[in-house]
Amino acid sequence: MRELVDIHYPEAEPIRVVLDNLSTHTPAALYQALPPSEARRFLKRLEFHYTPTHASWLNMVVEIGVLRGQCLDRRIETRGSLTAEVAAWENQRNNSGARINWMFSTKQARLKLAKAYPIPAKES
Repeated sequence: MRELVDIHYPEAEPIRVVLDNLSTHTPAALYQALPPSEARRFLKRLEFHYTPTHASWLNMVVEIGVLRGQCLDRRIETRGSLTAEVAAWENQRNNSGARINWMFSTKQARLKLAKAYPIPAKES
């Protein structure tokens, strides 16, 4: 968080951070890891947004990949043009009812992503 606040986005107000619902991803965790004054300084600038507990965080990652491939695969000259292009892409995607077609099972995903999401002991 220090890198986000102090290096990458020193001028941003607020810094929006997307997190899954892992129990360690809470504002209180900053107070456990940092001196209180520094944790408070970070929390004044951070705005947390949590992915739904009933849906996979991978859906968001896949959708960003689709956006990149279908809309952001070229140079877009201005911020206004970028905003308009992404909005048009989003409207088209939503209106067409686009879905993500997963090509592997939960078991296969756990094997592929084993370092990030180890198999729980009761399932092994």
